[in-house]
Amino acid sequence: MSRPLLQIENLGVTLIQGEDAVFIVEDVAFDISEGEVLALVGESGCGKSMTALAIMRLLPKPLGVTPASRIMFDGRDLCGSTVPEMRRVRGAEISMIFQEPMTSLNPVRTVGEQVSEAIRLHERVSSAQAKARVIDLFEKAGIPDPAQRFSAYPHQMSGGLKQRVMIAMALVMKPRLLIADEPTTALDVTVQAQILELLRDLQSEFGTAILLITHDLGVVNELADRVCVMYGGRLVEQGTRYELLATPRHPYTQGLLRSIPRADQRGGELNEIAGVVPAPGQGPMGCRFATRCPAVFAPCRDQRPRGITFSATQRAWCHALEEGPRE
Repeated sequence: MSRPLLQIENLGVTLIQGEDAVFIVEDVAFDISEGEVLALVGESGCGKSMTALAIMRLLPKPLGVTPASRIMFDGRDLCGSTVPEMRRVRGAEISMIFQEPMTSLNPVRTVGEQVSEAIRLHERVSSAQAKARVIDLFEKAGIPDPAQRFSAYPHQMSGGLKQRVMIAMALVMKPRLLIADEPTTALDVTVQAQILELLRDLQSEFGTAILLITHDLGVVNELADRVCVMYGGRLVEQGTRYELLATPRHPYTQGLLRSIPRADQRGGELNEIAGVVPAPGQGPMGCRFATRCPAVFAPCRDQRPRGITFSATQRAWCHALEEGPRE
């Protein structure tokens, strides 16, 4: 078998506080193949965006990647890459759609200038050639009147159009990997569906692998091939989309699925997961989900669970799955 395009091993992200290092992300491992869509799922504060920023080498200080971490992209370890090497990788080989298009675009420059800049940073082309490419991509991204929109400022565009501009900017160099961090957040349901369809069409056209970061399992069902579920900075389950949605193994994954509103739900009550995600450094030493888990028993609080394999693609980390709760 060919090696994965992206392979993450032992990824750790720490926050330095005085002489102590608090883990934000701990021992995360997954891979993505060419043309595959992998969803990284979990509540806000689980470490999903920090994982993406670590891959891009964009972690703000005092955050840092642990020495044992390996981020292999096409056989190269990005953890050992120099700043100039990473600048050549970003945009050209790995691109990212950031979570908030409203704040990710420069308000005093036209959207066309901003997308053109991504081309001119990596290629020697004239401004006219760059403009023609941007207008063509705007059209593919479903932006109406693309030639006119080239000269528009962000404040002149709706949230959905800004997100399309961000997608165009991320794909303008035809990267091999696209990281999409909550690409449908703050958009209404109709625009969400349009953005997902656009991502699916562009992914099919360009063959780009996608790391999709989301808390929305409806988005996962629309786009993902495989899913990794994250909680408290650690992975708790991974598998194909079908396995995770049809036969979830971890209590947290099961809770996420139960919390999705259904059309046949009566009384207007939602099945929420009680409690909140623990702050970094505040969770139990064992399973991070122990403070909220309905199946918790003694080992969960102080012993880290081992990974239990259910198939070639599905795995979960849970003490109850190892031996069942003790009386």
